[in-house]
Amino acid sequence: MNSIARVVCIVSCIAAWAGAAPAADDVLKTLRPGHPRLFLVADDWARVKELVQKDPVAGQWFEKLQADAKKMLREKPVVHVLKGPRLLDQSRAALRRITTLAAIYRLTGDKSFAERAKVEMLTAADFADWNPSHFLDVAEMTTAVATGYDWIFDELSPEDRQKIRTAIVDKGLKQSLDIYAKNRWWAAVSHNWNQVCNGGMTVGALAVADEEPELAAKIINYGRVSIVRAMASFAPDGGWVEGPGYWAYATAYNVNYLAALETALGTDFDLRKTPGFRDTGLFRMYSVGPLGKTFNYADAGDGAGKAPQMFWLARTFQQPVYAAQERADVAGRPLIFDLLWYTAAGDKSGIAALPPDAVFRGVDVAFFRGAWHDPLATYVGFKGGSNRANHAHLDLGSFVLDALGTRWALDLGSDDYNMPGYFGKQRWTYYRLRTESHNTLTLESQNQATDAHAPLVAFASGKERSYAVADLSAAYHGTAQSVFRGVALLGGRSVLVQDELHAAKPVAVRWNFLTAAKIQAEGTTATLTQGGQTLHVKICQPAGAKFQVIAASAPAPQHQQPDVHNLTIELPEKVTDLQLVVLLTPGTREDAMPKFAPLADWIKAGSMK
Repeated sequence: MNSIARVVCIVSCIAAWAGAAPAADDVLKTLRPGHPRLFLVADDWARVKELVQKDPVAGQWFEKLQADAKKMLREKPVVHVLKGPRLLDQSRAALRRITTLAAIYRLTGDKSFAERAKVEMLTAADFADWNPSHFLDVAEMTTAVATGYDWIFDELSPEDRQKIRTAIVDKGLKQSLDIYAKNRWWAAVSHNWNQVCNGGMTVGALAVADEEPELAAKIINYGRVSIVRAMASFAPDGGWVEGPGYWAYATAYNVNYLAALETALGTDFDLRKTPGFRDTGLFRMYSVGPLGKTFNYADAGDGAGKAPQMFWLARTFQQPVYAAQERADVAGRPLIFDLLWYTAAGDKSGIAALPPDAVFRGVDVAFFRGAWHDPLATYVGFKGGSNRANHAHLDLGSFVLDALGTRWALDLGSDDYNMPGYFGKQRWTYYRLRTESHNTLTLESQNQATDAHAPLVAFASGKERSYAVADLSAAYHGTAQSVFRGVALLGGRSVLVQDELHAAKPVAVRWNFLTAAKIQAEGTTATLTQGGQTLHVKICQPAGAKFQVIAASAPAPQHQQPDVHNLTIELPEKVTDLQLVVLLTPGTREDAMPKFAPLADWIKAGSMK
């Protein structure tokens, strides 16, 4: 079954599950009366109060979050000021403050925190709008104000409740009705906008459902149909095509959506059974390397950040390794939902028992590591995938490499979203999004095809050799007839990158490797040094190929990275057939030359058909 047919099948199945839920006219039949009912109910709040007294980690996190809340008492409330087309930074500031302040109030009984949360909510309610032209702003502000309304309901006067509820309805929920009714914009897509906007609208609807039942029921029923499209993207194995950065954003609101439905209605319409969703925490775990940096393909930086939804996923799917991973990622700097969804389940031994390598077939991305929990271990993230994915760069075949506590091959990440045409006609003119700025091949100095898909056609995992092979041919359609790349981790330490190309007429080939290391290149060898560590890079074949070092910057106002350079391989002439093999060895000694085999042999041994 091809990928399109698979997605259609999955969407149909999930729609059938959702259809088994209550009919539109009685979806609120099981609505939990009173407040709080979003994310946590009375028993849950009592559990967290007890937890912070008995669990040392939870206790430390509570103290840190209480200190954060005290600082928020002195912060100025949000203001209606746009950055570019977005109010998003203000929506997120409101969300961070309101949820933290309201939660600390519920855990301590200190009304000063509730009062400050109320100020934030009333300030947002006074805004002329929540910027519906960029609907993520509306969704996040609705989540913020609705959560506060639910959590500090008893501390709000009737007048305050009315004002805040009216803002949720008019500036939030009603702004989505035309979008839902016409099945357009974020309601019809399968990427993060869908989950964020459906999550925000459903949380808002559940907060005011007893006072606005007709509107709430309509929003909930629209949302449960729409979110199927995005959740189908987790199939078959939990990968996320927008990369680890947007995985965190999408799953945060996907979990908000499901968690709020469960606590408020007692059902999630069986959406948790969506294929791949129970496994998506593994994608998070494998995408973070030993340095705490992600394989940050698509528009994202390499910081892993926090993902409190991992605790919810751990509880829901009995996956204690998810909780162990999030406790390690928090590193003493929790977000409020890290505490509220905390579980002590899982430990490092459970993570260490996982296979060191993984492939996510739905998104054509593979990960390899020499070991878990060793900051010096070698780690490789390697991708095929789709250049048509939301937030994609033209980076098929790219990889990152960590070893000896250093990131050697890096991804520059996104540029400024506010630059002209960043998400439009000028997108592929910006350096950080172009093929030339990624650790892959550039042919004839051109970008890859913007509609190309590159499947991983082989994967194998073993102590002596782990690898994946990507068919990049569609990315260079019209320039070459076939292009394949194989990336192998040898003995958990060195990395072999092998490219094979066939073209009808001679083409110019450039091999790219972006790094912040200092580079000493001479002929077929290059020595990289960074942080007191060394990486040896050697061109094994073909004869005549040589390293060159070029700049990795672009004209202002694009982001500048003067400390990053591109270690390229230039061939002495254009070619019609090429086998280009490069060995990367961390440490002071160079590994012996490995035996070479054509990629056809790799594919035969590790076929993914």
